[in-house]
Amino acid sequence: MGAQKSIQAGKAKIDVNVDFSHQLCGTLFPAYLNALRHSDSPLSQIIGSLCIKHPNLFGRSEKLDVLLDKGLYESNIFVAYRRPSSHWLAQQTFVVQHSVAPEVAVHGVPVDNFSRSGSGGVNLCRFSAGLNLNEPASSAWSSTTSIRYEHVRLLNDDGRCISRDMSGLPVTCRYHSFDESIQPRRAAFAKTQAVSSILSFDRKLGGLHDNMVVVKTESQYGTAKDDSFSQLNFQIEQGLPIFPKWLAFNRFKFLARRGTKVGPVFLLMSLTGGSIVGDMAPCQAFSIGGIGSVRGYGEGAVGSGRQCLIVNNEVSVPLTKLFEGALFLDFGTDLGSGRLVPGNPALRYGKPGSGVGYGCSLRFRSQVGQVQVDYAINGFQQTSIYFGISNAAS
Repeated sequence: MGAQKSIQAGKAKIDVNVDFSHQLCGTLFPAYLNALRHSDSPLSQIIGSLCIKHPNLFGRSEKLDVLLDKGLYESNIFVAYRRPSSHWLAQQTFVVQHSVAPEVAVHGVPVDNFSRSGSGGVNLCRFSAGLNLNEPASSAWSSTTSIRYEHVRLLNDDGRCISRDMSGLPVTCRYHSFDESIQPRRAAFAKTQAVSSILSFDRKLGGLHDNMVVVKTESQYGTAKDDSFSQLNFQIEQGLPIFPKWLAFNRFKFLARRGTKVGPVFLLMSLTGGSIVGDMAPCQAFSIGGIGSVRGYGEGAVGSGRQCLIVNNEVSVPLTKLFEGALFLDFGTDLGSGRLVPGNPALRYGKPGSGVGYGCSLRFRSQVGQVQVDYAINGFQQTSIYFGISNAAS
């Protein structure tokens, strides 16, 4: 979202983009700006992007994409090398990515009646490398299979690796498993000097990172008519325990959307759900709340759990040729699974586990893209305003 500029340099194309999508609470109430890191400040939502694309790297239609994103507190480096597909072989894409960003969805602290999520002092650092296989689409179905290696670390605001949050509870799966394994020994030697040696051993092997190999399969179905459209998306991730301490899990997520036009009115309904079984770090939990799920709440302020269910309903109607208005109603729940997340961060921060948000939206089509303003009210009668600009063309 934001302004974009493209530059042609020989055969390579360079895109420069500035994104801006923000919950305007920080702008409307300047008192929040005294601690930018611990609030949804305007500057924290501005992201500069540099994208370099080469359409024919080695003269055989190979494509190279390099994307650099930099915000005030986050950064992302993404490199993709694509080989052309053939009639009998899926398109192969080799991907390497490194990102650092505040982990607010699970470890964020809800404030202002859950309308915002402040920093909990936990930042997610993720490195991944893998291969994507894009199967040729058949009729309305398409599928993608990928295998990747992931190395995940949690950092504090000073950039140091941590295994526990500010409450002293684990932020990695490896630390949580190790911590549980030594609890009986802690109790048995509670009055001896052996405790200090165990705690020292705990700190040395504290699980400052999690490793995993993930095989992911994603299938999509979509149909569109003049007055309606349907969309289905299924994702399955399987963590393979290549080594004993690597994570083994199964994660499933689905999305179903249906849009129907009735006269000038357009009805949009969507249902999102998911479940994860096996090993998991707290940051892998499904987060509920925010502009992408339940509006009126901060990111992850409704809850975080091993399961989730989110329902979104929207009714939009054109007001003029350029303006469009909409009413929306969102609902999300963790289905009581928040207590199953290691460390139970949702309970510690007092997240309700379920929530309803409703409100109205105004959209305006301009030369720079579509401008959208959402006014949302959550279940605690706290109001929020969201602002966004989507590109007219990419």
